[in-house]
Amino acid sequence: MTAKSIIELVNADIFQRDTLVLAGVHVTINEGEFVYVIGRVGSGKTSLIRTLNGELPLQRGQGIVLGFDLHRLRTRELAQLRRKTGVVFQDFRLLTDRTVYKNLEFILKATGWKNKITLRKRIHEVLYRVGMEESRHKMPHELSGGEQQRIVIARAVLNDPDLILADEPTGNLDPETSEEILKLLREQNKTGKTVVMASHDYILIGKHRSRTLICEDGKIKDTARSEGNIEFEDLLD
Repeated sequence: MTAKSIIELVNADIFQRDTLVLAGVHVTINEGEFVYVIGRVGSGKTSLIRTLNGELPLQRGQGIVLGFDLHRLRTRELAQLRRKTGVVFQDFRLLTDRTVYKNLEFILKATGWKNKITLRKRIHEVLYRVGMEESRHKMPHELSGGEQQRIVIARAVLNDPDLILADEPTGNLDPETSEEILKLLREQNKTGKTVVMASHDYILIGKHRSRTLICEDGKIKDTARSEGNIEFEDLLD
């Protein structure tokens, strides 16, 4: 059976504003894969994630994500792409003026959920999945960094997306909590979701090997053919 392509970039140039950060990117990611994007700070990891999510325009080359042409994203298509894509941010981006429950309720209402019973059931379901159901009435500032990241993962999977993009999800967390967050993302992958995780935590991902894209010197090296057999220790500062 032929694998279904979720992400396909052909000779793509990735920009951060007017600065070219990754040139001539050729990458195909198939349904159900778990892929790391690694590299030093400033190497283009976040810009790649933001381009895949439609937050940054693809200025040159070809790019297809979940069947959407990144060059031709109209407002309606961008909204559809983002509904099929869950994004996990390093800086959480939770609404600080409302509870965990209200944060998730806001997202569901914004994406067209109207039935209150169905909406409530979905929120309880995703919070249970990340082990945070008992914290649904807490405010974000009452949670630890790891707990907030769990809520961000819950928010990312609310609409049952086909693709999860995680941008440095363990960047501000201690090693033990980072392990827990990575475990949650891998559990999502086991349900069939494609996960692309940007990170420079080489020690963590070195213990949990998977296909890896390396951002270095303005290019991307793909370890797919070597099945992720890379010496992460060589990349440590």
